[in-house]
Amino acid sequence: MLGEFELIRHYFAAAACARAGGEVVLGIGDDCALLHIPTGEQLAVSTDTLVAGVHFPDPCDPFLLGQRALAVAASDLAAMGATPIGFTLALTLPAADALWLAEFARGLDAMARDCSLRLIGGDTTRGPLCLTVTVFGRVPAGQALVRHGAQVGDLLCVGGALGEAAGALPLVLGQAEAAADVAEHLLARYWSPQPQLALGEALRGRATAALDISDGLLADCGHIAKASGVALRIERERVPLSAPLRRFAGDAEALRCALAGGDDYVLAFTLPPAELATLQDAQWPVHVIGCVVAGQGVQLVDAAGNELPVSARGYNHFHA
Repeated sequence: MLGEFELIRHYFAAAACARAGGEVVLGIGDDCALLHIPTGEQLAVSTDTLVAGVHFPDPCDPFLLGQRALAVAASDLAAMGATPIGFTLALTLPAADALWLAEFARGLDAMARDCSLRLIGGDTTRGPLCLTVTVFGRVPAGQALVRHGAQVGDLLCVGGALGEAAGALPLVLGQAEAAADVAEHLLARYWSPQPQLALGEALRGRATAALDISDGLLADCGHIAKASGVALRIERERVPLSAPLRRFAGDAEALRCALAGGDDYVLAFTLPPAELATLQDAQWPVHVIGCVVAGQGVQLVDAAGNELPVSARGYNHFHA
C-alpha cells in the first residue's frame, strides 16, 4: 500500500501539470512553492472545497471528478480577470485506490493543461472523500474585476447559456434518460465546465463588476447588487437557454434551472453600454439580459416590465 509521499510522487508530482515553469519557480518537492509575480501585477487567490455527496455524487467517475474539481476553482480566476498560474490540491481519501487515483490524476492534469495551471503543492490525508483546490493567478494592479463597481445605466450580461449543469442533475444521478446527443451535451456541462478565463481577461478595463455563476443567476447577481449598492433587473425573455436543455427539461424547468440552479461557471458582469459593440465585434460571448437600476436586490421582469415573483433564488449550503 502506498504511503502519503509515495502517493504524491507517483500520481501527482510526475504529472505534466506539476512541472515548474513560467511564474512557478519551484513547485512540488519542498515545504512551499515559489512563485514569481511580475512587477505591477497582483496575486489572485481562491479556494474551493468539494465534498462527496454534497457537491458531486459518490461514487462517480474519478476522471470526470478530477476535471470538475479544478474547473470550478479556476472559474474564480476568470471572474477576477486573472491570468492562471498554479494550484494546490488537498485530497482526503477513504483509501489509496490505485485505479481511482490514476484516473483522478489524469482528469486533473487534462483540465490543468486546458486552463494553463500548474500543480504546485498540496496535501493528502485519510478520511471521507473531500477535495480542496486553491488556485493562484495574476492580474495587473488595479484591473481585477470585482463585485462592487456596477453603476446605474450599465448593462447586465452573461457569458453564455445558463442552466445546463443544473438541468443535467437527473442524468448525473441516474434519475432520468435523454437522447444520446442531449445527454452528452448536458453531462459535459456538469462534469467539464470550461472556465471563461479568456473572457475574464477581455473584460479588464471594460466591465464594472463581475463574478462567476455558481449558486444560480438570481443569487449571484444579488451579490453584485449588494456590493454595488444598486438593483439588477433581469428580463426573463433574454435569459439564454440552450436547445438541448429546452428539449430535455421543457421551457419552464429550463428557465428555473437558469435562474436558480447553479453550477453554470459562466461569467455574469455589468458593462457600460459603450463597451458592448467592441466585445461583440471581437466575437466574445456576451448576452445582454438586463440592466442596472437604482434600488437594491435583483428583479425578474417580463417583456412588459412587470416584476415576477420568484420562489427560489439559488443554492445555499446552510438552508434546508
